[in-house]
Amino acid sequence: VAPSIRLSPATRSLFDEPLAIAVQGLGPRQQVTLRASMRDETGELFQASARYQAGDDGELDLARCPALPGGSFSGLEPMGLLWALQPQKPFWRLVKRDVQKPFLLQLEVCEGHGKPPGRLLAQAQHERAFLRDGVRRVPVREGRIRATLFLPPGNGPFPGIIDLYGTGGGLPEYRACLLANYGFAVLALAYYRYEDLPKDMKEFHLEYFEEAVNYMLQHTQVKGPGIGLLGISKGGDLCTSMASFLKGITATALINGSVANVAAVLRYKNIIIPPLGFSLKRIKVSKSGIADISDALNDPLEGPGQQSFIPLEKAECRFLFIVGQDDRNWKSEFFAVEGSKRLQAHGKEKPKIVCYPGAGHYIEPPFFPMCAASMHLLIGKPVEWGGEPKAHCEAQIDAWQQIQAFFHKHLTGKPSGTSGKL
Repeated sequence: VAPSIRLSPATRSLFDEPLAIAVQGLGPRQQVTLRASMRDETGELFQASARYQAGDDGELDLARCPALPGGSFSGLEPMGLLWALQPQKPFWRLVKRDVQKPFLLQLEVCEGHGKPPGRLLAQAQHERAFLRDGVRRVPVREGRIRATLFLPPGNGPFPGIIDLYGTGGGLPEYRACLLANYGFAVLALAYYRYEDLPKDMKEFHLEYFEEAVNYMLQHTQVKGPGIGLLGISKGGDLCTSMASFLKGITATALINGSVANVAAVLRYKNIIIPPLGFSLKRIKVSKSGIADISDALNDPLEGPGQQSFIPLEKAECRFLFIVGQDDRNWKSEFFAVEGSKRLQAHGKEKPKIVCYPGAGHYIEPPFFPMCAASMHLLIGKPVEWGGEPKAHCEAQIDAWQQIQAFFHKHLTGKPSGTSGKL
């Protein structure tokens, strides 16, 4: 029998779902190298490989068989070939631009453990999709709003969430559409560097975000009385500001967010919140040219920095802080703890803080490979994001469950069938 790769699901799976990989038809205890590769939409190549030895029966199941040392990972890692994918171009991060087209994963089985590996024994292709069948993608251009709304299959109304990304700008849709697969109506909202929105990060007007909140609250497919907010990085402090000043917010989840306003002036009616100051002198640059910016920001508890602290005690919502304890972008754990202290000092409920040791800044949906360093638009050079690949991958899986459970609980009043594992 010629060797073959057996996948489950066979031809297509959602990007955030596990993929079972097995090889059959090998010789007893045969040594092989498994290779995975995937190209992003710009054509950049991501690769991972692992060394294995088949069982006595010539079967190799990644759920039962540990990878041997010498590849991209070792040990029992059923999804290692996906989370260990690394760009061949330095400082390149995997993002999904067109969620309507799947990523194509290529798998190969090669003879032996040599470098380069030996003869090709088997290969397979698999589609990693972002939209579940029946999820509707609705571009939104109403008033000033530049966004995309994802609606789950079936008859609504559905619990509503606004999803914000960070300093990269544009309109990333991949997290919003993956979340919509689980029964949420999710608005991926652009706020700069997109179409006719501001080109740079000088100042933001909360009225723009208020328009988006009202759009969701008035939408016939969105279940009231309030909506949820989900933000990562700069999107996190924008969500904190929205929750603090705007009506109709029930639950706010922040992924490595800040409780101080950063990088741009924030205006709302007659209120102005200045950005937290920083010092370029506190940026360390390594021999390889990568910047460590983790100490660059000033302390929001001292001096003029206090004016940048967002008054989150005004919020009428529940908070969830997702924290990567190896975040090298800024001190996410410090921000979460200070936000919690401030809420409790004002008689508000203690927020839920979930900390992940070994996780970096970009905590993405499950199975996105960890990005250790990439270009930072505001700094103009590559910066360290932190994280250790395996711990980061595990954090992404658990955080995804925590976020869904949090929104199910506070937006529908029903617990979802998920529980945090870490």
